[in-house]
Amino acid sequence: MEQTLEDPPTSAVLLDHCHFSQVIFNSVEKFYVPGGDITCHYTLTQHFIPRRKDWIGIFRVGWKTTREYYTFMWVNLPVDPNNISAKQEVQFKAYYLPKDDEYYQFCYVDQDGVVRGASIPFQFRPENEEDILVVTTQEELETLQSINKNLEQKVKEQKDYWETELLQLKEQNQKVSSENEKMGMRVDQLQAQLSTQETLVQEAQDKTEQLEHLKLENGQLFLSLTEQREHQKKLEQTVEEMKQKEMAAAKKQQELMDENFDLSRRLGENKIISDALQREKERIEKENDLLKKENRRLLSYMGLDLDSLPYQVPTSDQESAEQNPGLVYGNPYSGIQESSSPSLLSIRKCPICESDFADGICDHILEQQQMLTPCLKCPICDKVFPEKEKQIFEDHVFCHSL
Repeated sequence: MEQTLEDPPTSAVLLDHCHFSQVIFNSVEKFYVPGGDITCHYTLTQHFIPRRKDWIGIFRVGWKTTREYYTFMWVNLPVDPNNISAKQEVQFKAYYLPKDDEYYQFCYVDQDGVVRGASIPFQFRPENEEDILVVTTQEELETLQSINKNLEQKVKEQKDYWETELLQLKEQNQKVSSENEKMGMRVDQLQAQLSTQETLVQEAQDKTEQLEHLKLENGQLFLSLTEQREHQKKLEQTVEEMKQKEMAAAKKQQELMDENFDLSRRLGENKIISDALQREKERIEKENDLLKKENRRLLSYMGLDLDSLPYQVPTSDQESAEQNPGLVYGNPYSGIQESSSPSLLSIRKCPICESDFADGICDHILEQQQMLTPCLKCPICDKVFPEKEKQIFEDHVFCHSL
């Protein structure tokens, strides 16, 4: 089956529901020469109105539905709509025509897929085949006679369908005539109603004037309603802005509450740290008092006074420094015990800058002792803590961040 770019509209309607007498095919040959174009001539009856999607197909004899077409061509609408009974034609190209010698026929199908007319059967074979003497067997002859009989039967059936369709058209014509008579009576009734309607129209005109007046009043009310709606819209916008401000205020309040809670928590933590530092301070002061008492006891035991105790720097006693390498400048107490010269207790000399000082410790010696002693220095206030007081040092630095 050959197809074009667009398939035609078809249906599964059987032959019993087709109307073969609405389109008549003219000048249909019994044989068409293969390899050449053929032209299909047809005429539309007065009761049939062609449409844009109507088509003419070539069907193999014995088809049941319009879906069994071999090839097709779209029909051309009549140039003069008032003269649709004029002869029409379509041309089938040789490329799309059947290549066998089966019997085919033209069928006019409307855009609903219903057949409106069918031609007599024809074949595609050379013209001179009729003149060729063909020798056939008895079996082939019987086959041909059977095919011929079947074709005659189908033609007779199609003729019966056409006669039935003609009777139906006559009945439809009678019905149309009867309906025309009824329509004439209906026209008389409508004329009587028309006179009544004219009176009603006059009354309607009066009512129209009243309606125009009401429309004018309605327009004024509509303007007033529009102004009220605009005012209401402004109020709604104001309410929406107030809601947004309220939400922003609530959000700010929540942030402040969260911040207040965080500050309260940090204040509690600082209070705990402060209490811990205070307790540590009291403990260290107690330890310091105990050390001072112990120091005074030792000095009293040695017969010395803590306030008048000088700092003895060894100058020539290298053996004492070698015996105790942990003390760079020797044992201050051993110098006091061994010293019997009153000049050493009153005058001392710094081993670094060789300057004399009478009381206290030289700055160089104090700096040297601090360097030898492991300590922790605050990076903010430069306060120095012993290495064993690491926790107190960390708490002290943390207090600067509060």
